[in-house]
Amino acid sequence: MSNILYIILFLIPTSPLTSMELRSPNGRILLDFTLNDGRPGYALTFDGRQVLTRSSLGIRALDSVLLEDRFVIAKLDSSKADETWKPVWGESSEIRNQYSELSVRLRQQGTGFLMVLRFRLFNDGLGFRYEFPQQEELGYFTVTDELTEFNLTGDHTAFWIPGDYDTNEYKYSTGPLSTVDASIGRKAGEIYAKTPIGPNVVQSPLMMKSADGLYINIHEAALLNYPAMNLEIDQESFSLRSHLVPNPVGSKAFLQTPCVTPWRTLIVSDRAEEILTSRIILNLNEPSKIVETGWITPMKYVGIWWELHIGKSTWNYADVANVSLSGTDWDSLRPNGRHGATTERTKRYIDFAAEHGFGGVLVEGWNIGWEDWFGKWKEEVFDFVTPYPDFAVDELQGYAAAQGVKLIMHHETSSSVTNYERRMDEAFGFMKDHGYDAVKTGYVGRIIPRGEFHDGQWMINHYVRVAEKAASYGIMVNAHEPVRPTGLHRTYPNWLACEAARGNEFNAWSSGNPPEHETILPFTRLMGGPMDYTPGIFQITMDYWNPDKTEQVHTTLAKQLALYVTLYSPLQMAADLPESYERFPDAFQFIKDVPVDWDETRILHAEPGDYVVIARKGKGSGSWFLGAITDEERREFRIGLDFLESGREYNVTVYADAVDAHWKRNPMAYTIRTEVLTSKDALNLILAAGGGAAVSIVPTE
Repeated sequence: MSNILYIILFLIPTSPLTSMELRSPNGRILLDFTLNDGRPGYALTFDGRQVLTRSSLGIRALDSVLLEDRFVIAKLDSSKADETWKPVWGESSEIRNQYSELSVRLRQQGTGFLMVLRFRLFNDGLGFRYEFPQQEELGYFTVTDELTEFNLTGDHTAFWIPGDYDTNEYKYSTGPLSTVDASIGRKAGEIYAKTPIGPNVVQSPLMMKSADGLYINIHEAALLNYPAMNLEIDQESFSLRSHLVPNPVGSKAFLQTPCVTPWRTLIVSDRAEEILTSRIILNLNEPSKIVETGWITPMKYVGIWWELHIGKSTWNYADVANVSLSGTDWDSLRPNGRHGATTERTKRYIDFAAEHGFGGVLVEGWNIGWEDWFGKWKEEVFDFVTPYPDFAVDELQGYAAAQGVKLIMHHETSSSVTNYERRMDEAFGFMKDHGYDAVKTGYVGRIIPRGEFHDGQWMINHYVRVAEKAASYGIMVNAHEPVRPTGLHRTYPNWLACEAARGNEFNAWSSGNPPEHETILPFTRLMGGPMDYTPGIFQITMDYWNPDKTEQVHTTLAKQLALYVTLYSPLQMAADLPESYERFPDAFQFIKDVPVDWDETRILHAEPGDYVVIARKGKGSGSWFLGAITDEERREFRIGLDFLESGREYNVTVYADAVDAHWKRNPMAYTIRTEVLTSKDALNLILAAGGGAAVSIVPTE
């Protein structure tokens, strides 16, 4: 009986205050924080409509550190903020950061442990995180679980990919939360988890739409020193709970006070367009740690890449196996005759880039090791400094510099990350010695250290180490196969782009990306940051390159142009071969003209899984560019041009699907028309099934 009384006494809060409300600056969103029987929780409403019912919060850890109950409120603080800041690059030249903040300092009875719950309520959603002040009683601890809940009000329609610890490269599925079966989703993909994960676990960002028309997006911001968050669905109660990526021993994170977790984010609106205008995730990240940023330059680039995926050439120099970095005489190997990264082929791309105004040329397969790299789980595959015999580094450095073009380095690690970390200084030093200012990193395969995952705490810290190390050398980073981004490009603006999703390359050698894929990505993957999707494929069908290939890009050619506007990145690739662009010079003009850095962005029409129409104004320019894309349905839009400057005339060039265009039956049929319009006019666009339209709007002289 005494033991029962002891527990009851601990659950009785000693503070008279056990709840607190917080309203967004515009008053539309209400946060209700409560402490029930010593357990913290929260609820959320939007315009009086319930978004989340009471949802629990807490952390579990080893050594009897159960930071989930027996709490009392030690201190409450509320404040407001309203500031404007300028990103180094981005979708707009200024970003407003306006929010109401509630800080709840909790003390756990019996242990004295302190935990702070910090809530920031914006006009378009919520961010919150756990904070642990420095304290002797809770110094170093191991997180075994995070108990964050998002208790939804019903069986919302979800746009999801399976929960995974190693890859984001899945097709999206759409349907009610109650029907999610992530195990089927994994098996249906060409890349799927090798580690068993529950059938009801999905990845964030998770996009949802309620039956009463609310759009809800759940993700995270400022993912630092912590594993990525998946979401586990209770398919009866429609509750979502955080599911963190584990380390080799099954725990989630090693923390030492003072420390904080990433922000958990929820963006909500009754308009899909407002989900895409949200800057909550960026605002929850810290300002740039790089003081002098003049060397960070967004750009368009071409490169030896797509020809490797379509099988026209190869990454490897020779057709041999069982090679090693130190034990192979590379000069004595017989070349296979199809190696792509040759000196002459690279010069062809440099010439093309210089002629058409592209800033960079990416070259993959330039360095030794590609003969024996894939799926081998080998410690040492690449050294990042030794070229193949047919790739003349010094000669190409001078050739590119003479034409005002920068070569972009490629560092495929084959996921031997310890090897890469040992060699980073040498690799980045080699880059600077040879005029490379940007690197594309790659993490294909299982991670070394063995037992770590792409999205676990150790790798999260690695990606940041790469960004920091690269910045110290004045190098920009484009990471492929990393964790999905969480707005860290504000803090590390040299981290220009990521892949971290199923990109255009899948159309070259797999079942491809369905037509709806690109209409979902802005609501999911791109919520956390830019994506190097590698658009601009003009030769849609792969049988042009090989009569035996049946693969194709699942868009029209016009939609490939529109992606330069709808899928934002400050680093955009014209991904097709120069030969393809030379066959369609009139369509290629849009790629040459479209900027990669913007002063203003307008989301004109959007519906996840159906269509996206976006207009953007070029940085320091009076010109606007518009992209419109659709799923497998044909659509028509009448676009008002009231975002243009009043009283001016504009030369409008529309790159559109032809009347008989269709993503499957006739994907390469397009038309180009020009007209002179003003802000009082409207633009009529007809999008074919799986199609799109790209528009340049340039002030007349």
